[in-house]
Amino acid sequence: MERISLKEQAEIIRQAFGYINRFKNETFVIKIDSVLIGHDLFPVLIKDLVLLRRMGIRIILVPGARTRINEVLSAYNVECPSVNGIRVSYPEAIPFIKMAAFDVSNRIMTMLAENEAGAIIGNWVKARGIGVRGGVDFQNSGVVENLQTGILNKMLDEGIIPIFPNIGWSAKGKPYNLSSSDLAFTISVQMKAAKLFFVTESGGIKAEGFKIPDEVYVSESDGTISQLTMAQAGQFLDLNPPQDQSDDTNLALISYAYRACKQGVRRVHIIDGATEGMILQEVFSNSGFGTMIYSNQLEDFRPMTTADIPGVLSLMQPMVDEGALVPRTAEDLTEKLDDYAVYAVDGTIHACGALHTYPGQQGEIAAIVVNPTYASRGVGKKIIEYLIEKATKIRLNTVFVLTTLTADWFHQLGFIKCGIDELPDKKREAYNKNRNSIVMKYPISNQRNDGGIHVE
Repeated sequence: MERISLKEQAEIIRQAFGYINRFKNETFVIKIDSVLIGHDLFPVLIKDLVLLRRMGIRIILVPGARTRINEVLSAYNVECPSVNGIRVSYPEAIPFIKMAAFDVSNRIMTMLAENEAGAIIGNWVKARGIGVRGGVDFQNSGVVENLQTGILNKMLDEGIIPIFPNIGWSAKGKPYNLSSSDLAFTISVQMKAAKLFFVTESGGIKAEGFKIPDEVYVSESDGTISQLTMAQAGQFLDLNPPQDQSDDTNLALISYAYRACKQGVRRVHIIDGATEGMILQEVFSNSGFGTMIYSNQLEDFRPMTTADIPGVLSLMQPMVDEGALVPRTAEDLTEKLDDYAVYAVDGTIHACGALHTYPGQQGEIAAIVVNPTYASRGVGKKIIEYLIEKATKIRLNTVFVLTTLTADWFHQLGFIKCGIDELPDKKREAYNKNRNSIVMKYPISNQRNDGGIHVE
């Protein structure tokens, strides 16, 4: 047990160092929900953001201020109704809205200073009024027109963290109350950010109540949508038309994420800010717990390369130790390199499998192993499908497997039990009677169902 724990820790460290190198000098835009500002763990979140900055990541913060604005307006008996989730910001309310927005930003800057991180609050946003929508004049509520990106880049290069209050100004100095989510979206696009984070109180998007596109993974434990490709996010929005124009609903966040990815942001993360260490988990590992929308290639089923062999052997070892997998050496894998396929996430191997060919247009699917973290995501099924597709392309008629533990799973995939006498001569002669493996075959023309994880 202790050896396994040490191995897991080492793997976490390897992943973290890989991401540190990848994200150095990249820009992350982080929008923080206003309700989190007073949370007990908020100082810990600030410490984590400072840690990201010290690792060479350029950090831009956009704190939400809705909660504080509501408090200030209430304290001064100023009413600003909301229509479809958008505040009508009357001119007489703007001084109080500015007071609240800058108060939140100042609190964050103080916390950053306590952690010896430099930060500046600035007026780098050019804005214009929303105008009249649906017959409603939104007064001094605005939208972002442009940013002073040159100044921002200079500050980021010097290690300073810019903090954006949700206020923008017209060319003549007129202030506007802005949506923090819209502001974060615009900053991420214009600053060519690698990542945009929406740090919320509730975390990732829950599937309940939504129509979910095909092939989208939903966590069995809590119903969270783990990730969406840009195309799937577009489908999600088509299937679930918005009911209002509020900027902080789940649909709005998916919409911002989709549009950000379309305009060059590589990944958008919607994560829980009330759970300690969540942003570090999301940045420095490939098994985060929020919802990620991505435009670049996150995962890949592909042929194994020589460079993959150490990772594949490490993945196999726990199964070998349990007696569920036949031991293999680096020489074994090198000799049959072209037979193997892997499933990689950000360059880390999380599943593997092989298709060995025999005379008579037969093939053996073997060495199927899936990282337990990914087993529930259908990766086992997908790598079997990948190998069956390969078998189809090279015109095999039948593939077979030998398994000791997962016969039921293969049956669900369309494999049927058969006798040892149906194996190719070479495989039949090498059959290990002590293991007493179950033999199952799959005619290539069969249809497959669902399932998941490992064979010899």
